[in-house]
Amino acid sequence: MSNAAFDYNTQRPRLIIPEYGRNVQRMVEMCMEMDDRERRNRSAKAIIEVIARLNPQLRSSDNFERTLWDHLYIMSEFKLDVDGPYPKPTPEELESKPERVPYPQGEIKYGHYGKMVERMIAQCAEMEAGEKRDAYALMIANLMKRQFLAWNRDTVPDGVIVKDLSDLSKGTVKLAPDAQLAHTADLLRAVQNGPRNEVDTRKRPGGNKKRHRNRRKNRY
Repeated sequence: MSNAAFDYNTQRPRLIIPEYGRNVQRMVEMCMEMDDRERRNRSAKAIIEVIARLNPQLRSSDNFERTLWDHLYIMSEFKLDVDGPYPKPTPEELESKPERVPYPQGEIKYGHYGKMVERMIAQCAEMEAGEKRDAYALMIANLMKRQFLAWNRDTVPDGVIVKDLSDLSKGTVKLAPDAQLAHTADLLRAVQNGPRNEVDTRKRPGGNKKRHRNRRKNRY
């Protein structure tokens, strides 16, 4: 039997946007062949309604309708001449790549503390001397100790944290003479357990009995 009796997709014209299928592509081609402009406009709007149903996930985007019209123009290879609500895009506009977003460059002296700790230390250094600054410095030091333990999972002398705090602040942030860091065991426990929802999960006395009584009531 001759291959001419079969209609292979490889022998058909290519689909510009395969997701919409060959029927939609034919609708676009028929629309382009219409001589009457008003009729062509009505046909284009009908095609937009069809591809909107085929691509419902675009409805969540801000440029939903414009994207559909762009797809229509793309399927016509930018040859469709209709009065659309948006200007016809050019191939150059759609093929252009977005500008490269510069990645913030900044060296972190101690990677295990992170950039946020360095920002907090800089903010603390700008504060006026007093109880508020001392409390903030102690909070930063405890955070540094916790970050260190999360990275090392081992004991860390308080002197190391005090030294690193001084190095990161260039000697401008110091703990109060009577300041004491949190115990290593408490911080390790916090690191291991992680954040917990403060929900009382204890069984209430008579809780099961109440549920059984409610079930009995619902039966009648």
